[in-house]
Amino acid sequence: MRILFCAGLFTLAACQTVAVPPDTRQVIAPALAVMAAADAAPAGFPGTFGFEVMRADFAGPRLFLSSYPDYRDQRNLSVAIDARAVPKFRSIYGEDLKAAFIGRKIEVTGLARRQRIDFTVNGRPSGKYYFQTHVRVSDPAQIRIVD
Repeated sequence: MRILFCAGLFTLAACQTVAVPPDTRQVIAPALAVMAAADAAPAGFPGTFGFEVMRADFAGPRLFLSSYPDYRDQRNLSVAIDARAVPKFRSIYGEDLKAAFIGRKIEVTGLARRQRIDFTVNGRPSGKYYFQTHVRVSDPAQIRIVD
């Protein structure tokens, strides 16, 4: 009886599946990035994210590249290029960074993180807010144009 039990145990052990970690090189779509960042909040979700740049705007010295025409859309993924990196980007892509990116497909590597955006009245927070999902970029090597 013991022999049959051990044989059955070894047979089951041979059939065991081993978990394989996901391919970290996979490009993640904006909708999945937004959901994953919300689930991981406040820590953020690392990966390589890909989308066509639908909008590019400067907010102060920082450049934002958006996956949706309306950057306030909750499905939007924004790439926030740090002000200190803008000159490096200009040396690579030219002075008109908006024109260099709008309509282009990009892949960006970084951390997708929810960012609270407060509505203001006369420069003061109104108590109302919404969330955007940003990937902060401080080095041109984080972005690759793929088309």
